[in-house]
Amino acid sequence: MSDSNKKTAPNKLIYESSPYLLQHAYNPVDWHAWNAETLQKAMNENKMLLISIGYSACHWCHVMERESFENTEIASVMNAHFVCVKVDREERPDVDGVYMNAVQLIHGNGGWPLNAFALPDGRPFYGGTYFRPEQWMELLNRIVELFRKSKPDLEKQAVQLTKGISQDVLIKPLKEKVSFNRTLLEEAYKKWNYSFDLTNGGYRGAPKFPLPNNFSFLLRYYVLTGNDDLLDFLNLTLSKMASGGIYDHLGGGFARYSVDASWKVPHFEKMLYDNAQLISLYSKAYLFTKNRMYLKIAEETAHFVMRELTSPEGLFFSALDADSEGVEGKFYVWTAKQFSEILGKNAELMGDFFGINGEGFWEEDKNILVKPLEELDFSQSKNIGSATFHDLLKTSKEKLLTARNQRVRPGLDDKCLTSWNGLMIKALADLYIATENQNYIHAALKAGDFIAERLIQPDGSILHTFKNGKTGVQGFLEDYSFTIEAMISLFQVSGIEKYITLADNLAKYAVIRFYDKSEGLFWFTDEKSHDLVARKKEVIDNVIPSSNSSMAIALFKLGKIMENQDYIEIVRKNAGMMSENIKNYPTSFSNWGTLWLYLSESFFEVVVCGENALSFSVQMQQSKYPAKIVVSSKNESSLPVFKNRFQEGKTFIYVCSGNVCQQPVETVAEALKQMNGD
Repeated sequence: MSDSNKKTAPNKLIYESSPYLLQHAYNPVDWHAWNAETLQKAMNENKMLLISIGYSACHWCHVMERESFENTEIASVMNAHFVCVKVDREERPDVDGVYMNAVQLIHGNGGWPLNAFALPDGRPFYGGTYFRPEQWMELLNRIVELFRKSKPDLEKQAVQLTKGISQDVLIKPLKEKVSFNRTLLEEAYKKWNYSFDLTNGGYRGAPKFPLPNNFSFLLRYYVLTGNDDLLDFLNLTLSKMASGGIYDHLGGGFARYSVDASWKVPHFEKMLYDNAQLISLYSKAYLFTKNRMYLKIAEETAHFVMRELTSPEGLFFSALDADSEGVEGKFYVWTAKQFSEILGKNAELMGDFFGINGEGFWEEDKNILVKPLEELDFSQSKNIGSATFHDLLKTSKEKLLTARNQRVRPGLDDKCLTSWNGLMIKALADLYIATENQNYIHAALKAGDFIAERLIQPDGSILHTFKNGKTGVQGFLEDYSFTIEAMISLFQVSGIEKYITLADNLAKYAVIRFYDKSEGLFWFTDEKSHDLVARKKEVIDNVIPSSNSSMAIALFKLGKIMENQDYIEIVRKNAGMMSENIKNYPTSFSNWGTLWLYLSESFFEVVVCGENALSFSVQMQQSKYPAKIVVSSKNESSLPVFKNRFQEGKTFIYVCSGNVCQQPVETVAEALKQMNGD
């Protein structure tokens, strides 16, 4: 921000906790946060709302701030004619969902920064994404003129848009009983595999997003079908992602996406939700394939999160910015000269390994670290012993990381979101299953306990945010669904019953406050939420699974553990309603696909009781079969799933499916034979 444009006094965002809002606290724009007072101000003054939405790690949000929101001439127009509202899309996904939907209806697409214009009552009539300063000024003046001269036209547009926002994805009501079978998934896969990039992995074209939910479903589907072509594609995808520039080869963790088709040039921001889900994906991929590279990537990514995105309380921060010193990626890239100065005589060899001035060359004299060859293949190509090269690589990476840590670091978004923390807790539980490393489960339990103690309220509700000792924002459906899934995972890996009780209590609250009995799906917001022009249901699985599909999977697992048939009936209804979408748009309904897989296959409930229950349970969870849930108890328990199954001095494994249990056995090998039908 230039001194000439910087305000001496902050605007109202200075009182907020969101790092994104605080970034704009000294703009000359008179920004307000989204709250009842702001909305009433617009009504009282009969001013249009200008709603600008982004997030702290958003590169083009920073650009538009520098170009337009720090410009005093532009700010004066905004302040004179609008009540200007800044929204952190991560803090208020409900607000973002409404105005993003409006922009998508107008233009067919959307993104961030998101800039929407609304009547004083909040109904949107126009919007867009990034605007250059001259475009933005022209648009502001045009809208001011329309509001003055053609308000009925804006009113008409607002009515149409609000109606469109209120309509959900086309979901056909169930008119007949649905037959859950694999045929639907086979039809979905036939549509799906046409989009596979068989050269670079992922989907054809650019940009390339790691879509862990898609690939997690495909891994499960591979195990069921034994389709070798699918396994080849998944191995290609996971290997290419891990060797490209989208992965941080020094510090671990994945960037948001790559701008090219070969995973090379990342959009450098690192998001908690991406990395959490990718830890789960690579952990499962290791268990399914025994490829140790996948386990290495999962562990390095977890170490990145635990090192750089972990709060003193044990929760996990939201993101690292793409920019440092105002330049995207500056923290991560290298010149050949910098590389040489740090590594000296080993620079040429390590430069070859990381693609310096070769496959890693980016622009000007900058390089993005990539891995053209795996470690063993590279050492063999150079006639160097694998152990010697491994030690040399380890030393070189340590030197490079030490040097990089001296640079100006990207900005940290240090708010903790309950929903994303749920994803990370589950990721650590998944990694624990793959490694049996107690450090991961300890970190998961610490975060889970904090959520239980500070974010779950006495009335059974949950809060969405935590920062600097303060909680805030009533929880959304994603907070409930992801936290329930996390608590189920904690119960599975620890055997501690309080976690399944917490999960069940959250589910009961969500069914009461979020469930739409008339349609059979869950609203995104609590029934008490009144500050939006439309109440929406989220069903499309995107980079993050939809809150409805997550809730359905959570209720399915809870229904099995708690023997709650009401939960199972909700789930079956949900899945049936989504059948056409799963079949016709599988990439956008992949988490629903996983639910369908659970319902259409032989789903096993594995119950382990006795002194060795926990270790047996972990071994059972390591098995490849994807349609199962494994629970354990060392002692006698009142939970329905353990009723009449404990016997002093023995450890029994019960393998059940379709309300029928096989003879209890005392070894994991025997239980696996029962699951495999041997």
